[in-house]
Amino acid sequence: MRRLISLLPFLGCIACAGGNYSNLTTAEFATAIKGGEYAVIDVRTPEEYAAGHLRDASNINWFASDFMDQIAKTYPKGTSLAVYCRSGKRSAAAAAKLSKAGYKVSNMLGGYLAWTEENRPVTTYAVETFITPAGTPVAITLIKHGTLAISYKGLSFHIDPVSGLGKPTDYSSEFTPADAILVTHEHGDHFDAEAIAALSAPGTLVVTNPRCAEMLGRGTALSNGDTAELPGGIGLTAVPAYNYTEGRTMFHPKGRDNGFVLDFEGLLVYIAGDTEDIPEMAALKDISVAFLPVNQPYTMTVEQCVNAAKVIGPKVLIPYHFSQTDVSGLPALLPGIDVRLRDMQ
Repeated sequence: MRRLISLLPFLGCIACAGGNYSNLTTAEFATAIKGGEYAVIDVRTPEEYAAGHLRDASNINWFASDFMDQIAKTYPKGTSLAVYCRSGKRSAAAAAKLSKAGYKVSNMLGGYLAWTEENRPVTTYAVETFITPAGTPVAITLIKHGTLAISYKGLSFHIDPVSGLGKPTDYSSEFTPADAILVTHEHGDHFDAEAIAALSAPGTLVVTNPRCAEMLGRGTALSNGDTAELPGGIGLTAVPAYNYTEGRTMFHPKGRDNGFVLDFEGLLVYIAGDTEDIPEMAALKDISVAFLPVNQPYTMTVEQCVNAAKVIGPKVLIPYHFSQTDVSGLPALLPGIDVRLRDMQ
C-alpha cells in the first residue's frame, strides 16, 4: 500500500506532462482566475452551462465537432485558458488538446461538482469573452435587457444595473462590489438607485449623465463627447444616444442620454444605450463589440439596427434591449458581421 501511494503523485505528473497543462485544486483554480489573466471556459454542454456555471466563464462544448475552431475564433494562440467540466474528465481531455495547440492551460480537478460542494460562487448569466490585442481577457456578463457586467484584470464594471425586469437580480449576493458603475440615462430599466447602492463600496466610481447624477446625488457626470478614465486605465467616451423619428423624440431627447465606448487595450466595446441609428454613429471607428438596442418604438427597428451595424462595422454585434422585437433575422441581414443572438430581452 505504501508503495502504491508513493507512486500516485508521480503518475499525476506524467498525465500533466503529457498534455503540458496544469491540474489545479478548486482553491488554486479560484486564485488563478481571480486576477483576470485566464479566460475561463466551461466545456460542458449548453444545457449544463445554463443550469449554473462559474462567474466569468464562457461556454464551448467539448463534444461539439468544431470545438477547436470555436476556440481559435475567440482565443489567439498563447492565451491563458482555465477549463473545467462536471467532474474533470472532459476538461482534462480538452486541456491536453488545447495545450498541444499552443495554449497555456489550467484544468480544475473535480470540476463543477467539487466547486459547488465547497459552496463557491456560481451564476446562470451567460458570458461572452473577448481578447484584447495585448492578450487580456474581457468577460462580458449578459445579465438582462440593457444590463451588463464586465470583468477585466480582476476589476468589475457594471452598466445600467437593474434589480427587476423579469428575473430579479440580487446584486449584493450575486456579484462582488463594482470598481465602476456606468448609467446611460434615467429610465427605470437603466437607472436603479438600490442596485447601484448594492454594488457600491468605498472607492466605487459612478459615471452617469448629468440628470442621473442629480437624481442620485453623487457620481461623475459626463455629457455627450466627454471622456474619462476608469480604474485599470480603461478609456471611456460618452457618445450621443437619442430618438430622432417624429413622435419618438420625447422618449430620449437629443443631448440628454449617453451611450458609452470603452477602450480595453484597443478592444473597443460600444454600449449604445437607448438610441436610434443616429448620424453620430458614423464617427465610431474600429469597434470590436457593439451592443445595439432593437426595441421599437423606444429605440431602433430591425431595419435601423441593420443600418447602424453597417455604418459602425463592428466585428461582433450583440442585439440587446429588444423586448418582444423579433431579432432572429439579423444574422442573415448582416452577413459580414458576427451577430450573436443572446437572451437579452
